[in-house]
Amino acid sequence: MKHILVSAFPNAKALPIYIAQERGLFSRRGLEVDLDETEASRDQREGLASGRIQIVQSAIDNGLALIVTGHDIVVVMGGEGGMNDFIVQPEINTLEDLRGRRLVVDSPDTAYALLARKMLKAAGLEYGVDYDMRPVGNGSHRLAAMLRDKENAGAVLNPPFTAQAKAAGLKSLGRLVDHLGPYQAGGAFAHRHWAQDNSATLEAYIAGYVEALRWMRNPENFDRQETMLVQRLKLAPEIARATLQDMLEPDFGFMTDAKLDMRGMTAVLETRAATEGQDPRLSKMTSFIDESWYERALASLETC
Repeated sequence: MKHILVSAFPNAKALPIYIAQERGLFSRRGLEVDLDETEASRDQREGLASGRIQIVQSAIDNGLALIVTGHDIVVVMGGEGGMNDFIVQPEINTLEDLRGRRLVVDSPDTAYALLARKMLKAAGLEYGVDYDMRPVGNGSHRLAAMLRDKENAGAVLNPPFTAQAKAAGLKSLGRLVDHLGPYQAGGAFAHRHWAQDNSATLEAYIAGYVEALRWMRNPENFDRQETMLVQRLKLAPEIARATLQDMLEPDFGFMTDAKLDMRGMTAVLETRAATEGQDPRLSKMTSFIDESWYERALASLETC
């Protein structure tokens, strides 16, 4: 049995991994997957850079952040577009109302914080001039910070925290995809040398993950998934139900078979360039995207 450590955020988007673990979709492929539920993207990036973590299942932009610091990272699979809402305090009615206010983020220089910066820039608000960002960590920490202190005026949140935020009286100024269009948020990435040296392991992981996604879409399995969300994330049943509906919604939730969306990848690069500047290491997607392991994994599913 091959053992690997996969890093993901402790939120509902880890559900395919929970399913694959519970249903033996990894183990029957000779793979034991332990889950590192990260507190912050910086910890996740450091874990992958050091070799402690073998695969990251998270915002692909975190992989790009490693590339621009000199690491040879390869993106091997998609997943989802973020399922992100821009959640604000009840008195906030427009983006302009955030002038002079503070947002809470995981890290100001990656992923969804960059999306928020792009969205607010289009509304005429400049980061560091018209508003500020405070790094507090993952979605649970961002929600807690907003509920604890109304000076934390807004945050990008995703399931299950969006449903929890609305239930607590916070509100959404809209989904980020509605403001900004397609975006390739979640996916899987690893060090290129590890992927090349462990092809069978990587393909087994991808195949187990995709099989879990297919199992999720069967209505007969909805009740079990809601129960898993309640048990693993300590959610109220109604929050688990709303969360699952979001994650299975076409064009918003998980992408079919975790296929990379190249329009969304283009948006990731454009967002990073607009907020962090151009970097020659990201000039060609073919230099850091390799779907060969994904394609072999899907072929193996068709022969099962």
